[in-house]
Amino acid sequence: MQTLVNTQSPLNSGSLAGKKILLGISGGIAAYKCAELTRRLIERGAEVQVVMTKAAKEFITPLTMQAVSGRPVSDSLLDPAAEASMGHIELAKWADLVLLAPATADLIARVAAGMGNDLLSTLVLATDAPVAVSPAMNQQMYANIATQENIATLRRRKMMIWGPAAGEQACGDVGMGRMLEPMQLVNLCEEFLGEKDQPLAGKSVVITAGPTREAIDPVRYISNHSSGKMGFAIAEAAQKLGADVTLIAGPVNLATPEGVQRINVTSAESMHEAAMTHASNNQVFIACAAVADYRPEAIADQKIKKTDDNDAMTIRMVKNPDIVASVAGLTKNRPFTVGFAAETQDVEHYARGKLTRKNLDMICANDVSVAGQGFNSDDNSLKVFWPEGEQSLPLTSKQELAIQLMKLIDSQL
Repeated sequence: MQTLVNTQSPLNSGSLAGKKILLGISGGIAAYKCAELTRRLIERGAEVQVVMTKAAKEFITPLTMQAVSGRPVSDSLLDPAAEASMGHIELAKWADLVLLAPATADLIARVAAGMGNDLLSTLVLATDAPVAVSPAMNQQMYANIATQENIATLRRRKMMIWGPAAGEQACGDVGMGRMLEPMQLVNLCEEFLGEKDQPLAGKSVVITAGPTREAIDPVRYISNHSSGKMGFAIAEAAQKLGADVTLIAGPVNLATPEGVQRINVTSAESMHEAAMTHASNNQVFIACAAVADYRPEAIADQKIKKTDDNDAMTIRMVKNPDIVASVAGLTKNRPFTVGFAAETQDVEHYARGKLTRKNLDMICANDVSVAGQGFNSDDNSLKVFWPEGEQSLPLTSKQELAIQLMKLIDSQL
């Protein structure tokens, strides 16, 4: 391990400017996310020193982490050069925060037992800096009573447990155990270490998110590909910026952001009813949901059966209520109303037309035909229009994009 010399160029300003984060990587497949995590932390002004276990180097190389962090990676407790200057103690004193990500079941067990049999576990013993643990493992390993007792031990010792999330895992299982995404961990670092930036304090926001489902019969429905990720990211961002947030969510498999009031709906009509109930009691209304434009005129009481002599089905459709236009048309206690336009062609033309036609204060347009952004993606870009101006928000994570969008909305209030 080498003497700590800052070779990074952190930003002069940023939510984590000047903060020193020791990123401890253990041997799990989620280690691949640490390159992006490091880059995002440095973008916000942090200094990042990477420490890797022997197993971690089987998943991502020290050279990769050195390249993205701008600092030599530390990985050996028994490096004679390092021990001559008590390098592990120097590292332990250097950090403002120790972030263990991914924290495997093995690392969590060793830290809970107070072991110091490698550099990373020794640093945790030697530091007086706060320690955050981001678990990442197979869902059954996470659910195991031994792991749960170890995590409970770390909580009692005032270590922060960040995650895990639920979802599909590398082994094919589905359940709790996924490491939080890089931007989620960055946001948590900002909350803990950063200057509190809450321009929306005292303001209230209603957000619609996700798809709607329009029933055909008791087992079939019409819907779309919206995952709800953008709307949930906006709700999370608004809450972190100080707003009181109500989230009207269609049927999605997403956790409710901390501090956000959630109202679950299914159909466009039920979403319209919830929106009209809450919109006039809030200062900002953001229509991010992908609402079905039409619904079946009649819903069959029983499952519609397929028959041998009927190769076609005709369903008469009727228009759903236009939620964002209804809110924008309020004559009393009308909120600042923001719409979304998910388009596949002539994005600016259709977005500007919708802005005028529906009497919106702002509209956010994105091209969902572009691979890697929009529906079911973790990233997105937006072009935002309002009557007096426009601004492009380049492709980034939906969490980061949501922060930028909420700050832009705040500037127009």
